[in-house]
Amino acid sequence: MIPAYNGGAALRECLASLAAHRHQFTEWIVVNDASTDDSIQFAEEFGARVIQAPVRKGPANARNLGALAATGDILLFLDADVRIHDDTIPRILQRFQDDADLTALFGSYDTNPAPLGLVSEYRNLLHSFVHHTGKSNASTFWSGCGAIRRELFLANGGFDVTFLVVEDIELGMRLVRQQLRVVLDPSIQVQHLKRWTLPTMINTDIHSRGIPWAKLILSSGRMPNDLNLSWSNRLSVALALLLTLSTGLFVAGFVLGTSAQLMWPGLLALLMMFAAIAAINMPFYRFLADRRSFKFASASMVLHLLYLFCCATAMTIAVGSYCWSLAMGKADREPVVSAIPPGE
Repeated sequence: MIPAYNGGAALRECLASLAAHRHQFTEWIVVNDASTDDSIQFAEEFGARVIQAPVRKGPANARNLGALAATGDILLFLDADVRIHDDTIPRILQRFQDDADLTALFGSYDTNPAPLGLVSEYRNLLHSFVHHTGKSNASTFWSGCGAIRRELFLANGGFDVTFLVVEDIELGMRLVRQQLRVVLDPSIQVQHLKRWTLPTMINTDIHSRGIPWAKLILSSGRMPNDLNLSWSNRLSVALALLLTLSTGLFVAGFVLGTSAQLMWPGLLALLMMFAAIAAINMPFYRFLADRRSFKFASASMVLHLLYLFCCATAMTIAVGSYCWSLAMGKADREPVVSAIPPGE
């Protein structure tokens, strides 16, 4: 199942990679989420089944529609901007065949993203690193390349369509709460084709994904020590806030000319916070240097500091919003809203 909204050239590459491995799966379904471009014609050209969503409701609804139309026992969800490898689908099928108790699993971006510039390559390698160092027994789900038994997907209501983003994370958390097994297998890989810019990265980390994810954590009361929520990442985010305060102290001392009182203590604190962040994240920076170069890793450190600050900003906003909701008596989570009719 591939939800598509204005997929562009990336959708064509995604479908081309699937077409080259057509013998590995029984059917492929592209759900057109009311696109305004003509990229959906790529699906028709490749012979994929196309389902038209009458109005745009987001990827959760599109994936649910695809799941309802599917006939296979295993549902494989793919984003429209990934390219599968030769062994992506065989590895997924093997895991389900070997483990009858497995409910769902997801893979990772590979360590060789399309060369689309510093921001895109840093961002895609960050995602790859997080999944490659995550726990096998997962606490969430990822629909960029994730598979689930259709019967259990439908029985649990599918994706909650009230989530326009992080719907896959919410589904995974819901499955785990019901003692159903979700597994991360980083050997199952896809290549990411998305082109990131600095504005889209900042918007994603704060508005499009950061705040909704933080609100989901707060409403569920669960923050597992895994993936982006590992203790090392949490500490890095806290240090990023302190780094910002230290920078402000140093700048204030420089501008006001009160070096002894503000500037030098601020500079010392700034250097200490930077060194602590670098030490905690050294495995990631080494990973970047190994995959690209020392120069690339050095430049990526600046982007990583920005990423950590955006995460801190998103959590701060989410906590403030959640506390306000508590005060107003509106913090209770609404029931799952699905595109899947009862009894399906």
